[in-house]
Amino acid sequence: MQPMTQARPTPSPTILFDLDGTLADTALDLTETMNVLLARHGRDRVPHERVREMVGGGARKIMERGFAYSGEPASEELLDELFHEFVAYYGDHLVEHTKLFDGLVPALDTLAQRGFKLGVVTNKVEGLSVEIIRLLSLDRFFPVLIGGDTLPVRKPDPEPIFEAVSRLEGDRSTTVMVGDSRFDIDAAKNANVGSIAVSFGYTDVPPAELGADRLIDHYDELLPALDDLLAEIAGASTAH
Repeated sequence: MQPMTQARPTPSPTILFDLDGTLADTALDLTETMNVLLARHGRDRVPHERVREMVGGGARKIMERGFAYSGEPASEELLDELFHEFVAYYGDHLVEHTKLFDGLVPALDTLAQRGFKLGVVTNKVEGLSVEIIRLLSLDRFFPVLIGGDTLPVRKPDPEPIFEAVSRLEGDRSTTVMVGDSRFDIDAAKNANVGSIAVSFGYTDVPPAELGADRLIDHYDELLPALDDLLAEIAGASTAH
């Protein structure tokens, strides 16, 4: 009689979140920093109705867009200088206008209660990101945060996702990236993990066109979307 083989336990899912435009609405603090620096360098401020499209991709990208919008594009040397100016000013004004998106904390509470491994993967500087997570009282959910300067590469490179999964002692086969931009969704594709796009963030591509596995309009929809996607992933792996 053949000995019974024991089924491998399914690893606890690893859910990774972007920060800006995904966990929190940081646009006003980010764009106020951009406008302060534009004015400092003799440029006009970006009008309020245009600011949200400037956000995403990190401080350097924000300043690149701001300068292109307000006149002559910034040189690479100037962008290097602006990056450091941005980090310095923004570091003193991190969450003056920033708010968590509706439904986020109850969703995170449920994920934590279910034993999911939770982390943050952002292109924002690590030090600032850690402080924002702390100021927003989200640090109890996220033992791991990978920032834009944690590794030599950033999203859409898959390495930040791999590093977060490794630090969380998770499993790539049950990992899902939640984000609002092509940086997030392309990183998930490059890492061959699941992805959920939120429609309320900052993106230069319509959310429905990002190519995510699922799209949600509110955090009330996160848990059903996750359960559905994880079941689909499990079914696909069983089929192989």
